Amino acid sequence: MNSTAIAASGLRKAYGDKTVLDGIDLNIGTGTIFSLLGPNGAGKTTTVNVLTTLLKADGGTASVAGHDIAADTKAVRAAIGVTGQFAAVDDLLTGAENLQLMADIHRLRGAEGKRVIGGLLERFDLLESAGKRAATYSGGMRRKLDLAMTLVTKPRIVFLDEPTTGLDPRSRRTMWEIVRELTSDGVTIFLTTQYLEEADQLADRIAVLDGGRIVAEGTAEELKRQVPGSHIRLRFTTATDLDAAARVLPESTRDDEALTLRVPGDAGSKSIRRLLDRLDEHALDADEVSVHTPDLDDVFLSLTGHATTEVVAP
Repeated sequence: MNSTAIAASGLRKAYGDKTVLDGIDLNIGTGTIFSLLGPNGAGKTTTVNVLTTLLKADGGTASVAGHDIAADTKAVRAAIGVTGQFAAVDDLLTGAENLQLMADIHRLRGAEGKRVIGGLLERFDLLESAGKRAATYSGGMRRKLDLAMTLVTKPRIVFLDEPTTGLDPRSRRTMWEIVRELTSDGVTIFLTTQYLEEADQLADRIAVLDGGRIVAEGTAEELKRQVPGSHIRLRFTTATDLDAAARVLPESTRDDEALTLRVPGDAGSKSIRRLLDRLDEHALDADEVSVHTPDLDDVFLSLTGHATTEVVAP
């Protein structure tokens, strides 16, 4: 099996004099969760539309599931599933009928179709509501049904374009669990999101998109290490120990009320060991040691000069 699910080089897209994608490079491994993180208008949905053959790129090349997006559009579409920002369900149909419609479109009929539909209803906890019209579903249920419809054809690669926008925290976490389960089956997930926590929780790799360009890429931890501000927090049992440790670590910042010292340093084991050795030389022992690193909001602000304008779910 090809270890690369999605590859792109120099993808460009413009509308008139407005450049939306300005040379995007991607290399996404099979069976992983890749997140494209950025605010509204950054070019996330355009990237999805180009990779899923809904839009033609103005420049560059890309392959999805080993097929060229320009020359082999039919093969690309056969290998992928797409769930957009708004659930594409038919409100007049029941949950089961929506799934049956997708099965019929893809000529999945008879016992096999019933088996697939039943399995998806069970997997997404929609069995009890299968006979109810989709118009009666909550936002979270509609999103689950939408994703279930996408999976009728068992796609190898699933594009999720801001799939949890507008959902309450509980529904978002339910969707996260479903996404994680998909990768355990070998499915590759291409996730766009403006939720920092979502990218942090789910993604194996994250690309930060700003103004049509990828300004950084890596794991969440790799991105966080690029930003200054990491520190080691030491908590002591008594004020006497705090005073003594502060003299040993003059570079630290103290909090007398919390009996803590904040010492600049990274999360590496060598840094922590050196720090503890310095305390040990003076017969001092911290009651608690913790490492604090910048979050993805800090990363985005550092890389782009502005916040993500992340939407906070109610």
